[in-house]
Amino acid sequence: MSVDVRWATTGDAAALAAMLCEMAVHYRQPPLDASQALSAAQKWLGDEGPAYPHFALAFVDGEVCELASVAIAHPGIDLERLLFLKDLFVRNDARNGGVGRALMAFLAGHCLREGIGRIDLTTKDWNEGALRFYAQFGAERHEQKVFLRLSGEALLAIAGGSSTRSWKP
Repeated sequence: MSVDVRWATTGDAAALAAMLCEMAVHYRQPPLDASQALSAAQKWLGDEGPAYPHFALAFVDGEVCELASVAIAHPGIDLERLLFLKDLFVRNDARNGGVGRALMAFLAGHCLREGIGRIDLTTKDWNEGALRFYAQFGAERHEQKVFLRLSGEALLAIAGGSSTRSWKP
């Protein structure tokens, strides 16, 4: 099996959209509209610059089988950039075949080449498969951080009920 991992480009919009649709179904979310997913993928990939890619795709024998969604953050108090692994999704038929390992090696190599000091990620505390997968690379649980989310109504409330209002102290 030949695995090709690369940063997604505008030419990969259809592959990215297909993976996003499949990921939604896998995680028991409402199905995504394929045309909306394609439109979003085209926009996102068109907005990316080479210094800060956001999607890595893995292909086995030319067929997309894995997606990693990442963000690169600038230095914090340790003066190192970090790569935040938002999502890593492998198609069911490609699991346990080394594709996830190849994608993690790709991301780690990118970090080393670009002077990015670490990869941070989250997973569900009940997802033993994911916990075992990341543990094989030496990932440690860090109890000193709590994952929080602001979305929907909370964003509207913070913005003062308007997404176009500028903030004033």
